[in-house]
Parts: sequence; structure tokens; C-alpha cells
Amino acid sequence: MFTGIIETTAILNSLSQEGSNLHFWFSSNISDSLKIDQSVAHNGVCLTVVELKPGMHKVTAISETLQKTNLGTLQVNEPVNLERCMSANGRFDGHIVQGHVDGLAICKAIEDCNGSWELTFELSSLEQALLVVEKGSICINGISLTVVNCEQLNFKVAIIPYTWQHTNLSNLTIGASVNIEFDILGKYIAKQLAFRQ
Repeated sequence: MFTGIIETTAILNSLSQEGSNLHFWFSSNISDSLKIDQSVAHNGVCLTVVELKPGMHKVTAISETLQKTNLGTLQVNEPVNLERCMSANGRFDGHIVQGHVDGLAICKAIEDCNGSWELTFELSSLEQALLVVEKGSICINGISLTVVNCEQLNFKVAIIPYTWQHTNLSNLTIGASVNIEFDILGKYIAKQLAFRQ
């Protein structure tokens, strides 16, 4: 389990295909402290560390993961957000994040607000949009954020300077896809309501 509070960013050093799997080597300032079989969120995707080298770690994404996330579009030297799983005595500084991405959203607008930024994203379905509420939590590329506005398939988040400087959101361009994980509490409520209909 994660909280959506990004520890650092990693740089993709190399990637290689093996069957339907994709292997990634990342370098980061926490790679040397990782252990094989440890769960680490990469852009919000929970992946298992399978190999280590000095300053680097390797993870593998299977076909299911590649179909639902933006990992398959990563390019060498591109940054990704990293978060290690939450320790049992840790604080919930963000919200409950599982590292199980629900799908992708498309960046539709980036607005510089003279000290902060507002990003607008478009979801792919009304079913997804029903899981987004104003002032509710959402996870974008592994980052716990608050929805400041939502209308039909679009929603907006506001980004403070610290988050802008310490995550890969500042690298976003219009049309880029981001990983989305909806609030688990909202997903459970939506399922219960669907059964009552």
C-alpha cells in the first residue's frame, strides 16, 4: 500500500522486451536502498524489484500492466515518480493508494497560475467520471492530488511549486497520457450502489 507522496524521481536507463513482458532499468537516489522482491510504485504502478546494480534497479511489467498504464510509452532518460510501500508505523500524508492503476487520462490543458499550476485531464468514460468528485482524492502518476473541479469527463487539479519541482508533472505536455487510480473508497461505494439497482 502507498500514500501517493512521491519520494523521488527515477530516470529510465534502458528497457528490453521479453515475450509480452517489458523489463525496465531505472536509476535513482533510492535504488541502492531497495531490496529484491520489494514493491515500489513507478508512476503509481506497483512493481516488484527483480534485480539490482549500483545505483540502479530493475522491474518487469507484464502485458496486463502495459495495456492499462503509460509504462509502455516510456522513453530512455524519461523521469518516473517513485514511492516505496508505506511502513506499518508511517503517516497517511496523502490518501490510500494501492498501486493498481485503473486506466489512463489525457492531459488537455496546463495553466500557469503565477505560483501554482492547474492541470486539466480528460477521462475515457462516464463510468470513470462518476468516481471523481470535487475536493476528493485522485492519484495521477502516483501522486496524491485533490480534485478542484470536475465537469463531465474532465477534471482539474492544482499543483503547488514543491510538487511541480519534485515530480514528473513539470514534464507533461498537452496530449500526454497519465496513470489514474481512483479513490478505493469511491470504487467500493460505486460497486455497492450498482448491485442495488
